[in-house]
Amino acid sequence: MKRSAHARRLWLVLIPVVAGALVGCQERGRRSVANATAPAVSAQGAKQAQTPAQPASTAKGKAPGTSDTGDAAEKTPADKPDSAAATKKAPLGKMVEIEIELPHPAFRGTPKPGTEPHVEKPLGKPRPPFFAPEGTVNLARGKPVTTSDPMPPSGEVDYVTDGNKEASDFGCLELRPGTEWVQIDLGQKAAIYGVLVWHSHAEARVYRDVIVQVSDDPDFLQAETVFNNDYDGSSGMGIGPDMGYVETSEGKLIECLGVEGRYVRLWSKGNHIDDKNHYTEVEVYGLPVQ
Repeated sequence: MKRSAHARRLWLVLIPVVAGALVGCQERGRRSVANATAPAVSAQGAKQAQTPAQPASTAKGKAPGTSDTGDAAEKTPADKPDSAAATKKAPLGKMVEIEIELPHPAFRGTPKPGTEPHVEKPLGKPRPPFFAPEGTVNLARGKPVTTSDPMPPSGEVDYVTDGNKEASDFGCLELRPGTEWVQIDLGQKAAIYGVLVWHSHAEARVYRDVIVQVSDDPDFLQAETVFNNDYDGSSGMGIGPDMGYVETSEGKLIECLGVEGRYVRLWSKGNHIDDKNHYTEVEVYGLPVQ
């Protein structure tokens, strides 16, 4: 009887202890399951998780699109908006090869002048085809021409758009030395896809500071520059990114990608043989803007 009473008392003491141990084991089991199913987090991830979210920035802590000075960063050409002076560009439609009638070559080959800097190497073969939206034509043929030289030494201003591209001293407009221009009035606003210019191509000349602009303003107070090979800024319109080139019977084709405007102005500043400016023909390929 004494042993039975003692045993009962022992069970009364052990039951709470065993129950508590069972509850603890169940809680540890639940924690183990939760930890097994949760994604692993590295020490760095844990640190980031404790840090408030920050806006995206550059390596130096500047907002995207800003330079080291805090100003807007330089954009790629495709991202650059047109300047305040620039005209908008027309959308490109169905692209076709544009046929161009070339004059006869006046000399063989295209030698590069050895002393003239910043001149691209001639292709030595016909240039690739010119593509533009279907319906693109030469809008400059027969259009009125003005010039910065009030009394050209030789030739007539209408030579620039009369359709005669052959190399000849008698079919070429000559302007006085210095930075001078010719300007074509297309008669209405147009989407321009290419400008093709022949200076004097009777021999392999390199004309300097060739700059081509498009504008809706006849005074060109606002204009978009589509070509500029003035590598030293000597003509006062900024240093251009384009290369000089050797004159040939193929002319110089400047692709404009649909820049809109009514007037086209072409500058030059003599050539590597003498200081005169010459224009045999200029063609402007585009479509009228309705």
